[in-house]
Amino acid sequence: MASPSDFVRTRDRRPPSSIAGDAVAMLYLAFECARPLEPALAIRLDRDVILGRGPQRGVIEDGGVRVVRVADECMSGRHARIERDYGRWVIADLGSRNGTSVDGRPCIRTVLEDGALIELGETLWLFREYPAGAFDELDDAPALAELTTLEPTLRRAYGDLVRVAASRVSVVLEGETGTGKEVVARAVHALSARTGPFVAVNCGAIPAHLVESELFGHRRGAFSGAVDDHPGVVRASDGGTLFLDEIGELPAASQVALLRVLQEREVMPVGGTRPTKVDLRVVAATNRNLAVEVRAGRFRADLHARLAGYELHLPPLRERREDLGGLIATMLQRVAPQVAPQLTFDIEAARALYGHSWPLNVRELEKALETAAVLARRARIELGHLPRSVRSQLGIAPVIDDDDLDDDERALRDQLVALLTEHQGNIAEVGRRLGKGRQQIHRWLKRLDIAPEQFRR
Repeated sequence: MASPSDFVRTRDRRPPSSIAGDAVAMLYLAFECARPLEPALAIRLDRDVILGRGPQRGVIEDGGVRVVRVADECMSGRHARIERDYGRWVIADLGSRNGTSVDGRPCIRTVLEDGALIELGETLWLFREYPAGAFDELDDAPALAELTTLEPTLRRAYGDLVRVAASRVSVVLEGETGTGKEVVARAVHALSARTGPFVAVNCGAIPAHLVESELFGHRRGAFSGAVDDHPGVVRASDGGTLFLDEIGELPAASQVALLRVLQEREVMPVGGTRPTKVDLRVVAATNRNLAVEVRAGRFRADLHARLAGYELHLPPLRERREDLGGLIATMLQRVAPQVAPQLTFDIEAARALYGHSWPLNVRELEKALETAAVLARRARIELGHLPRSVRSQLGIAPVIDDDDLDDDERALRDQLVALLTEHQGNIAEVGRRLGKGRQQIHRWLKRLDIAPEQFRR
């Protein structure tokens, strides 16, 4: 009778798919619980590799075999092997004392799918497959730490952004809430060599009747309450960079005025009679798809054309798990610099961090780590130190597939998810933020198959 391992081995011997055959396979030593500040290690899989315990991390040749070693006492000296089998990459346990798990399931031998999370002892490894040529002609190193990434598509885009930053070309950054758009905007300014200041304004946070005054300034007496001259953020950023966050929230009338400023390179304050010349470089950001907003008539096509000299989409954190370990290390050193060198992680806590979908992206990760570092008290971060939403690993992906939604529905779903996460499932607060009644919010949640109770802590 065949053993379970024989069954798995037989099941995995299948012809390669066209995608797998053309893919570039990468293995990342993603996270060490005992050394969370260590950077990720990337290994290109062009031949078999053995994973095991060693005195220090690194890749060595042992009798013609490539071996990746990690100083993890919970791993065996020869723990697992990754090998090519009928066109697919397979991981096989080598009789380790603590076993091998893939995506939370113990295994003896199994095929690795793109995004598989491998757990050996107290070390996490990530398997990724990319299209052929994904790593061709990539820049060797990022110009700034803020533009560091292991994800090849984003890495290539960052390389282009470095070149754009040195010019006066305007930039539009699109992406979900919390993906780091302002961090990237500040990096653009730092690389631009412009001597003026970086000035940021959230277009969605300004009352509609004050937008033009805030942007373009006003003269004393221009309206009730204008007791002094106010330069406005456009003139304040003269010679530097103006960061217009949530540009999609800009009212129609203000869009017209901003278009003129960009065209003429001059600004007219509210109540003024003479325009002032400005040396302006704009970086705009939005969690909306501006092309969709233009087609829907909510954003001016001519303003979009002026702003979108170079467009960059920042992917959500759930789509760039290659970078999660590096982000954890960077954030721990920022939010808890005194205790970060002493911190370690329980394997369950590490597993939860990699299993969570991070609906609020990098911002949510930073807050989770800040709280966990305080609760851990210079010791080991355990599962109980993480927010309930992370511990539960419920995720926020709706049952409805993206392909079943149009662009407007996807944007609405993402906005609802972000607000529900921010307000811990409070329907009334979500309604207030959107200017809608509870019944309307409930109708949207039902239509988009979002369960508000999963956001309650």
